[in-house]
Amino acid sequence: MAADLIRERAAALDAGDPLADLRDAFVVDDDGPLYVDGNSLGRLPHATAERIKGLVDEWGARLVTAWPDWIEAPSRIGDQLAEHVLGARPGEVLACDSVTVNLYKLAGAVLDAEPGPLVALADDFPTDRYVLEGLAAQQGVELRLVRREELREASRDARLTAVSKIDYRSGEIVSEDEVEGLVLWDLSHAAGAIEIDLADAQLAVGCTYKYLNGGPGAPAFLYVREDLQTRLTSPIQGWFGQREQFEMGPRYEPAPGIDRFLAGTPPILSLVAVQSGVELTAEATMAAIAEKTRRLTDLFVELHDAWLAPLGFTLASPRDAATRGGHVSLAHPHGWQVCRALVERANVVPDFRRPDLVRFGFPALYTRFEDVFEAARRTKQLVELGAHREMDAAPARVT
Repeated sequence: MAADLIRERAAALDAGDPLADLRDAFVVDDDGPLYVDGNSLGRLPHATAERIKGLVDEWGARLVTAWPDWIEAPSRIGDQLAEHVLGARPGEVLACDSVTVNLYKLAGAVLDAEPGPLVALADDFPTDRYVLEGLAAQQGVELRLVRREELREASRDARLTAVSKIDYRSGEIVSEDEVEGLVLWDLSHAAGAIEIDLADAQLAVGCTYKYLNGGPGAPAFLYVREDLQTRLTSPIQGWFGQREQFEMGPRYEPAPGIDRFLAGTPPILSLVAVQSGVELTAEATMAAIAEKTRRLTDLFVELHDAWLAPLGFTLASPRDAATRGGHVSLAHPHGWQVCRALVERANVVPDFRRPDLVRFGFPALYTRFEDVFEAARRTKQLVELGAHREMDAAPARVT
């Protein structure tokens, strides 16, 4: 496969890309590293820096008198997430806390309301398993950690099954047909990468610092379907989830609706960063983002087959784009060395997952097809030169 022809094809795809102009909405140094790790942390939107500065100025000028304008940020931004990212209804999503805390809140609420065991995938993201393990130990509940092929059967009599929508290592999508009963979806690697429709889902959590570009440590989100909200009460009974927040009554009484899943004071500065990211997603539309994601990752898979498979790489992500998220994982016997060599010698930033996976993430809002081509080309050249084997030798830089 001639590199020049593929480069020309990538350039043509970029020229016809309806989302191409949105790259200018982000802080991008074209002379800096080739960034293919947006599946871990998204880029900074210019609007975020401007909006945070404006809020800092407002804080300085208005002090506590600005709280009436800030206090509804979790539900206001939650509604934006619901409409533009998650396929949910108004009043079903909050932007708040972290994924870990939100997992604890929703799983803990179910433990108090439903009988049966907890079920999770044995190799799911550690936080998800750790939270369930802690809850099960605290309340004397059975926790079943199962393999993916066992998930549907195990979920049938579970009080709750918690599962990531997209596998954090392989990028493979878990379908709704693979699980039954009450399900808590972790959408951390899905939100902003693929189209999501929560209309018939029950519970979900997810982060905003990956494909939604909310920034490091940005608040997460939680989703509770409207008809479940009155049945469940958060185990973290904070004053923002209280029915009459400022009455300071002697006993906790949960607020009606989704607000009962709030806990403490919302991080307003961080929430406005989430808002900027969601607004860019809304401008692009999730349909267009998902379509470009499939095309970007398809190109990388094609280049893997032609250039990288002969060099010892193995595709560790689904070949079918319909069952794949926004990143592609390649296995290599020296995966860690390849990843470090890409960063240190080739000016490419992917990431690594044990034992041997190099993950390449391609967020559609700012990734060009030429970036995909270049990531594969530099990886090919680096391994051909043996740079990954001689990390201490500082060979010639790959260009």
